[in-house]
Amino acid sequence: MGRIGLSRAYLVLLVAISCACSVAHGLALQAGEERMIADGALGHAGGRLVIALRSEPKTLNPALALDEPSRDVIRCMTADLIHINRGSLKTEPSLAKSWNVSRDGRQYTLRLRHGVRFSDGEPFNADDVIFSFQVYLDEKVDSSQRDLLVVGGKPITVVKVDDYAVRFELAQPYAAAERLFDSIAILPRHLLQSGYRAGGLAQEWSLSMPPSEFAGLGPFRLKEYVAGQRVVLERNPYYWKADRAGNQLPYLNEVVFLFVPSEDAQVIRFQSGDTDVLSRFSAENFAVLQKQQGVKGYHLDDLGAGLEYNFLFFNMNDLAANAPPEIAKKQAWFQDLRFRQAVSAAIDREGIVRLVYSGRATPIWDQVTPGNKLWLDEKIAHPARSLEHARQLLQAAGFSWKSDGALIDSHGNLVDFSILTSSSNAQRTKIATIVQDDLSQLGMTVQVVPLEFRAMVDRLLNTHNYEAAVMGLVSGDADPTSEMNVWLSSGETHLWHPRQEKPATPWESEMDRLMEQQLVTLDYAKRKSLYDRVQEIVAEELPVICLVSPNILVGAANRVGNFRPAILVPYALWNIEQLYVQ
Repeated sequence: MGRIGLSRAYLVLLVAISCACSVAHGLALQAGEERMIADGALGHAGGRLVIALRSEPKTLNPALALDEPSRDVIRCMTADLIHINRGSLKTEPSLAKSWNVSRDGRQYTLRLRHGVRFSDGEPFNADDVIFSFQVYLDEKVDSSQRDLLVVGGKPITVVKVDDYAVRFELAQPYAAAERLFDSIAILPRHLLQSGYRAGGLAQEWSLSMPPSEFAGLGPFRLKEYVAGQRVVLERNPYYWKADRAGNQLPYLNEVVFLFVPSEDAQVIRFQSGDTDVLSRFSAENFAVLQKQQGVKGYHLDDLGAGLEYNFLFFNMNDLAANAPPEIAKKQAWFQDLRFRQAVSAAIDREGIVRLVYSGRATPIWDQVTPGNKLWLDEKIAHPARSLEHARQLLQAAGFSWKSDGALIDSHGNLVDFSILTSSSNAQRTKIATIVQDDLSQLGMTVQVVPLEFRAMVDRLLNTHNYEAAVMGLVSGDADPTSEMNVWLSSGETHLWHPRQEKPATPWESEMDRLMEQQLVTLDYAKRKSLYDRVQEIVAEELPVICLVSPNILVGAANRVGNFRPAILVPYALWNIEQLYVQ
């Protein structure tokens, strides 16, 4: 059995049975309690942090939360077994203090911390882990986490070894298995088991419940919910992390989430000092805030490219018999690689960066952004925009131009198509408009069609009634396993031709093989070589024409200490247990 050691960033504080030393701002250490020591700058206890949410959370139930506001609040109140450090993007111990992996990579035995308690004071042990994974794997619960826990077509099996050890058994080796545990919040069996057995888990942990009915293992616990106004959390007095001086974390007494319905309103609140932390805002608002950061008591950070990639793609689906004939005719263009190459060559990515993001974005030519340093393939070419090269490609594909400059195909048909975009995303609508202008310089006639997001997704994934679209995806993790659904030909979000019964092209067949092989390859260097080839296929075959990755923009009041934003969500609050106010 190969042992995986603790990361350098964290240590385990083992407390002898006879020791009951007190620590500042917290309960005395209990006999046998194993606290984790966070290796960050020392802060001081007290105060509150105020954060704006775009909407009210829908639930506080980790198994059912889908919306980002719910997840933002839940993350502050829960903990996972193994955690992805948002700073390093590598895994580290959490509720599991260590783990062993079998030689074949199919068994993970996790050793749990002794003496950990939920925020209501009840003890945590292996029974809570077994119960939690029973809930997440239950098809009737329909948790969004379930797909992550199905490996090789079979759900992960969880076995109790003893009160402080559990074994996870996988149907096949899984290279990123440690990362599966991140953000799988451990649930309190003593509070939820009866409701779950009665089939009422969906009704558990609504926002209107009494705070005493909720308990988690995170740094904070529920204190108050005022409908339409705020959620207030208070520090968890039983939290199992401490700083390097032995002071129990978190430092803050309270975290307040205010409901502020628009980005502009959030920016005004932050600018006036009503809130302390700001993230997920536009480059335009960054420029507005930047003008006054020297006098208003806050500072801004531009972290560079995150994990979001925006792209243009064409409809290359197998169309239904009743599909509009216009789409079928245009598919002959879309499926010609030279046409896609010409479109890519004509798009001014630097112009998109400048005009849409005020320079706070990065042009890209494949799906892995420069922010993902662990998996970036630096061999991918970054060709400059060239209308001349685009025209040569179109001519080679049989296209020509009328006397008025309009592009026609070999049958004399005018080259015109529409680009769908989400009406709720101003940046992507602007991208589509720039693409429209760029392609007009090749004689193409392009219409931009903004749609309500759900209507757009229905066309892309269900009816296939579209010609082209501008869209963006945000990887949930730096690891390529988070992209399986995108690049496998059978994937739900294999956008240009989803849910194929078998690969439609040789290069899609190769991508399937590479993605499946990297999934079971345990050596990082070999995995990276496999995924590099996937990136190269994307850049060569252009199933999606990658355009730009927006920078991660965040801000914090100067009085907030230990503020260390990262490119993986939650960008600004990932180390909230170490944040403090001066």
